[in-house]
Amino acid sequence: MKTIVKILVGLLGLALFAGQAQAERIKDISTLQGVRSNQLAGYGIVVGLDGTGDQTTQTPFTVSSIISMLGQMGINIPAGTSLQLKNVAAVMVTADLPAFAKPGQNIDITVSSIGNAKSLRGGTLVMTPLKGADNQVYAMAQGNLLVAGAGASAGGSSVQVNQLGVGRVPAGATVERMVPTSLGQGGFINLELNSADFTTATRVVEAINRNFGPGTAVAVDGRQVRVAAPADNNQRVAFLSRVENLSVAPGEDIARVILNARTGSIVMNREVLLDTVAVAHGSLSVVISSEPLVSQPNALSQGQTVVSEQAQIEIKEKKGELVMLRAGATLGEVVKALNAVGATPQDLLAILQAIKAAGALKANLEII
Repeated sequence: MKTIVKILVGLLGLALFAGQAQAERIKDISTLQGVRSNQLAGYGIVVGLDGTGDQTTQTPFTVSSIISMLGQMGINIPAGTSLQLKNVAAVMVTADLPAFAKPGQNIDITVSSIGNAKSLRGGTLVMTPLKGADNQVYAMAQGNLLVAGAGASAGGSSVQVNQLGVGRVPAGATVERMVPTSLGQGGFINLELNSADFTTATRVVEAINRNFGPGTAVAVDGRQVRVAAPADNNQRVAFLSRVENLSVAPGEDIARVILNARTGSIVMNREVLLDTVAVAHGSLSVVISSEPLVSQPNALSQGQTVVSEQAQIEIKEKKGELVMLRAGATLGEVVKALNAVGATPQDLLAILQAIKAAGALKANLEII
């Protein structure tokens, strides 16, 4: 327990040091409205697998895809032919089309099996069109898969390292169509903060106006800042380069404690505070054991064998001492106080909720 406390305190010290670092750039805490990536997806076929492809009897869409592909290449498969394919797998291909991507540029793709293929290792993706939300083709994908895993099986035993059903093809897709992206509207551009915060928005406005003159930037709300920009595209790009590299001290984060009820994980940010509170923590365990009892009659008694169960119930309650948790001004002090209770992470889930209900935990509790 002491070792865990030391590790937590050390990590918290690093987190607090990072939290006190110098101001961040505007490009790190905001994005430019309209400048965004777009998701692409497509259905494709991976060939060249070493007997680890889809079982075609259970994935008929793989066979249909092969027949359709061969038909487009002028190869007709007689009706009723049963194809037993082992080196082919049906996959879903996904990619992100970056902003300002031009035709001819290459982007990375992810290839994921949608059938029951054992592995995509060593396969080659056949030319696959990638479409956007408007059902238009924006890129064409093809290439050899890179699968970060390995596996082997024999005699009913198998060994697998990492995920074999997903692979990547670096620069595996070529952009065929660009998405028009405008840098702002008319004489303005809009900066959107990653997290809505009125303090941060005000400081961004002050930093821009201090460097480019009063009235250049105006805060629309807690997330959006409108900035007057040059009309000429070349001057606008240079202007944005200067704006995004300005340093701004972000506003303080909201005190927040994240509880994961499934894993018992507890994460707090450095704004969490704790008032003085007394906590008593104990544990209650109930043990139920059952032992079969067999009654065997004598050989000449003409009796019957009787089997009964003898149950034993034991209730154990661990004594919980009342622990005084002093008010903590830093996250390190809060963690030290909670560890003083001697509870497990699962117990801390209930303790933190009780402390919050008592009004001693100055933070928002979020359960995920």
